[in-house]
Amino acid sequence: MNAVFVVFDFDGTLADSRLAFLDIINRLADEFGYQPVSNEEADKMRRLSSKEIVQQSKVPPVKIPFLLRKLKRELSKEIVDILPIPGIETTLRELKDCGFELGILTSNLTENVNAFLVKNNLQNLFTFVYSENNLFGKDKALKKVFKRHEIAPENSIYVGDETRDIEAARKMKVQCIAVSWGFNAKDALARHQPDFLVDDPQELIRVIQSVDDASRLREVSRE
Repeated sequence: MNAVFVVFDFDGTLADSRLAFLDIINRLADEFGYQPVSNEEADKMRRLSSKEIVQQSKVPPVKIPFLLRKLKRELSKEIVDILPIPGIETTLRELKDCGFELGILTSNLTENVNAFLVKNNLQNLFTFVYSENNLFGKDKALKKVFKRHEIAPENSIYVGDETRDIEAARKMKVQCIAVSWGFNAKDALARHQPDFLVDDPQELIRVIQSVDDASRLREVSRE
């Protein structure tokens, strides 16, 4: 069994849900008292950090948890139409065939993720799906996941598409691969200095294997 356990974010990393999120956000604008987001504004927001996006949204902080809850419920109606990121299915299967353990940590609803996995015949690739409601609490969620599944942070890697994923991994001293095809643009991710930054799902295999090799060398050196 490989030393490295790979934990993936879901939306924007595995599921191509960015446009669906934008559509739902705009549909809920009147209800939650903010202006709809144009395509041009959405593109600019991709270059902001996760915290900057929340700050500039002008949604009253007290309403944010209710907005996120409604957004996830609305997304459940569209999950059947959301596709995997192009090329990610092949990457996941290759990683599984190489013996890597895979998990999902998400702020989406567990039932949404499971419905997506079943629809795309990916449900047997993952050891767990863990949902965390706190928008900026992924470091605490990672800690819970590691404890529950007896995963050593130093022998794991977290794959995500947002600056908050990088921050969570850093707090937990977990190596992070940031992917440029999701919610945050490449330049925004680069500013937060992930351990690795990739542009194509196939690159994930090379990077994860290199991390695994380094982890094995560390284990040998301790013996």
